[in-house]
Amino acid sequence: MPPRHIAIVMDGNGRWAKARHRPRTIGHRAGARAVNRCIDWCLDRGIEALTLFAFSSENWQRPQDEVSALMQLFMRALDREVEELARRGVRLRFIGERQAFSDPIQQRMQRAEQHTASGTHLQLNIAASYGGRWDIVQACRRLAAQVANGELQVAHIDEPRLSQAMCLADLPPPDLFIRTGGEQRISNFLLWQMAYTELYFTDAFWPDMDAAELDRAMHWFNTRERRFGLISEQLKAGAAS
Repeated sequence: MPPRHIAIVMDGNGRWAKARHRPRTIGHRAGARAVNRCIDWCLDRGIEALTLFAFSSENWQRPQDEVSALMQLFMRALDREVEELARRGVRLRFIGERQAFSDPIQQRMQRAEQHTASGTHLQLNIAASYGGRWDIVQACRRLAAQVANGELQVAHIDEPRLSQAMCLADLPPPDLFIRTGGEQRISNFLLWQMAYTELYFTDAFWPDMDAAELDRAMHWFNTRERRFGLISEQLKAGAAS
């Protein structure tokens, strides 16, 4: 069974550019083209949801010229791609601390979400100024506010209720996580949501990501036995019943 939801850390844009003796910004532009290839692949294979880690909470600490270039690329991509996403039935959503962005970018985010709201073929989530720890904290704050307002009792806070206060609560958790660029860590991405996600790491830099590499990740995923805390015999017995 293919994964319903795929989450990706798109790593290696800068190193891809460096290997070609080009500025890091060229790598980010090449990475934007890889995003389009990934969306095409998901649409072709019937993937329900794709979540891309575009810009982390920590990325604001990068050199200012790189951050500025990324913001310009972000705005151009929003202006250029939204119409095509809507035409293809892709629903776009941004998760993260949106207030960290400039007003023009926030306005473009909102317009893009509104313009693609009727899409039913793929739910595309862009994690921007996002961190898994931030996600957990903001969920706790929501529940704490409900307790303070007398809407919720502390004894009623459990895992399902906390999950419903997190980003992407309306989607199934990611089945498959992919990280490009050779690093083998999740880097504060969807910490709560990926408790039972299968983790796939590839040395390919993100700008080189194509259908063949994504197919390799899919093949690897299909070899996994997903037990969710059970043992193999229990899974076999459940499948037989």
